[in-house]
Amino acid sequence: MDEQLTVGRVAELAGVSVRTLHHYDEIGLVQPSARTAAGYRAYSAGDVERLREVLVYRRLGIGLREIADLVNDQATDPVAHLRRLHTLLLEQRDRAAALVTAIDTELKERAMGIRTTPEAQLKVFGAQLYETIGSAYPATRRTDPRIAASIWGALGDARTVLNVGAGAGSYEPPDRDVTAVEPSAVMRAQRPAGAARCVDASAESLPFEDQSFDAAMAVSTLHHWQDPIAGLRELRRVARRVVVFTFDASDPGWRHRFWLTRDYLPEVAGLTAGRPSVDQLARAIGARMEPVLIPWDCADGFFEAYWRRPEAYLDEPVRRAVSVWTRVGPEAEQRAVTSLRADLSSGRWAERNSELVALDAAELGLRLLVA
Repeated sequence: MDEQLTVGRVAELAGVSVRTLHHYDEIGLVQPSARTAAGYRAYSAGDVERLREVLVYRRLGIGLREIADLVNDQATDPVAHLRRLHTLLLEQRDRAAALVTAIDTELKERAMGIRTTPEAQLKVFGAQLYETIGSAYPATRRTDPRIAASIWGALGDARTVLNVGAGAGSYEPPDRDVTAVEPSAVMRAQRPAGAARCVDASAESLPFEDQSFDAAMAVSTLHHWQDPIAGLRELRRVARRVVVFTFDASDPGWRHRFWLTRDYLPEVAGLTAGRPSVDQLARAIGARMEPVLIPWDCADGFFEAYWRRPEAYLDEPVRRAVSVWTRVGPEAEQRAVTSLRADLSSGRWAERNSELVALDAAELGLRLLVA
């Protein structure tokens, strides 16, 4: 395409408003590279290609700031962008198709007088939890270098490393021979070009021989495993050293220490009910436990990461990349966000948490288990 398209023509072809395109221009997301003789915006082939990427990411539910990070990634060429978009759209289609099939089945059963059990009604959603939150991960869940230093230091001199529940590849050490395990197709699709090979498997049943690796690591993933104890024992079986980054969900370790769970989202306590404590996890593999401080400007947007940046929790893309918000349900989420917004506006949050301003890092129950 050699010709340049006017903003009106681009809006017509893309099915968006001219106002939307003007906004993308103003925020630097998609800026037309030329002007017509009359001074109107004109889009080149490259501009249209970038706009296409932006619009697809928007339809996947990703926020504009996060999209900017994705399309500005100099390490990803246009073909890699297309492959990523293609995979994510296929996954979205497959998730929708699975839901349609489940609803069709229930309609047929009800027509025959068969009532679907509550477990069956919810199973399709539970199985898709990581698929639902996974599309938001590239923008907000990045490797924080300070936390990475703790994890990589705990790996010692291990040369071969198994990363279980690897997601998109955060915290994989670049100077080691890494093999990844990730059961979510959405997360596997987001692994960057050149990332370690990734196996579709679960933590509880690793397809490797005993002592196949120098070390096995698991970062912010145990709470997604069906049986964390069994998964940790599998890590211990296949590796001579185990390093796990997780959290202490006890009252002193997390619930009452972190203002978000204490003041706005008490439902989090119910999410950990019946799950093994961090002490039980450590005992299962004979691990020592080390606290991990969270820097105030933590680059990895996990649940506690914004402890000194409360406004971030008002941003839906930030919440969508954290499974806690999906699991507590929309009513609890909306109530917490509404209350937090009001307290930030009135200054009440600042009064309650004035001591945080002077901290560069906080101890909020994050733990490193090393065995």
